Amino acid sequence: MQKRSRVLFPLAGVLVLAIGGNTAVGGQPPSWVVASDGSAPYHSVQAALDAIPPGGRETVTIHIKPGTYAEQLTVAANKPPLRLVGEDAEKTVLTFNLHANLPGSDGHPIGTGKSSSTFVLADNFTAENLTFANSTPRDVAQALAISTSGDRQIFRRCRFLGWQDTIYTHSGRLYFEDCYIEGGVDFIFGAATAVFKNCEVRSKRSGYLTAASTPETAPHGYVFIGCRLTADPEVKKGSVYLGRPWRDFASVVFLDCEMGAHIRPEGWDNWKNPAREKTARYAEHGSRGPGANPGGRVGWSKQLSDSEAKAITIPAVLGGKDGWNPMSPGNSLNK
Repeated sequence: MQKRSRVLFPLAGVLVLAIGGNTAVGGQPPSWVVASDGSAPYHSVQAALDAIPPGGRETVTIHIKPGTYAEQLTVAANKPPLRLVGEDAEKTVLTFNLHANLPGSDGHPIGTGKSSSTFVLADNFTAENLTFANSTPRDVAQALAISTSGDRQIFRRCRFLGWQDTIYTHSGRLYFEDCYIEGGVDFIFGAATAVFKNCEVRSKRSGYLTAASTPETAPHGYVFIGCRLTADPEVKKGSVYLGRPWRDFASVVFLDCEMGAHIRPEGWDNWKNPAREKTARYAEHGSRGPGANPGGRVGWSKQLSDSEAKAITIPAVLGGKDGWNPMSPGNSLNK
């Protein structure tokens, strides 16, 4: 992609001189700008990502101007701490159109893992005000909007659009705040430990919200705090499960969430494997709305006591050995 060699533009009250889009000035960290219309140093998001040197501890911010960026993206594991920041999630869309049944170079289907529009392999990654989408039509096959496998990743005010397997949380610790997530079947799935705070999780058809594959040794899998479970008008009442266990020790907790009438009274499904009823870790506390039904949930799920729910805090879930807290000031941007 072409790059302008010298551009002056204001950013957050600081005049930044961009030489090739990445020169720090006045002690400020490097800043990079992408615009699909050619008005910024980089025309594609991947071009900016590729230009960032590997290694380093200083955070690099990529500002993405409004537009639809139809490109498969990879945030490599060797990158320094990164922030991808858009101006408006509804107007800044990162999308591609692969799905699991498409043939690869060997003639065989590429499979779910290779269908993602965006791969985030790096640790210490933040995205804000962006849409991650897969534009494959509904019910064709698994088609990921994003696949994450780094640690300490944060998503704020982002949208995730897809049908089947929208978000693949492969590994690591993740934090989603004020996000919108939509899909139909297993559209939040994987082995990572993740907190979803104040998010809207919208069902586009009957199916399953989560398919966790939490390792036995992980104390937490998915924790939803203060989220809203909504559905499109055509989704039938009582037709969506809160989750089913992709692996034996799947862990999902809903705390103080509002649940629409589309949620099935029994809440959880065993994925045609009764043995997983003995190992899956499914729980709720403070659910409300027409989809909340504490007395009608399957007997192998749990209604948490007040003290048990109070102990499930963001630092407790995501802290790990390094004490990571995505709520700390150093991890906040434009808050």
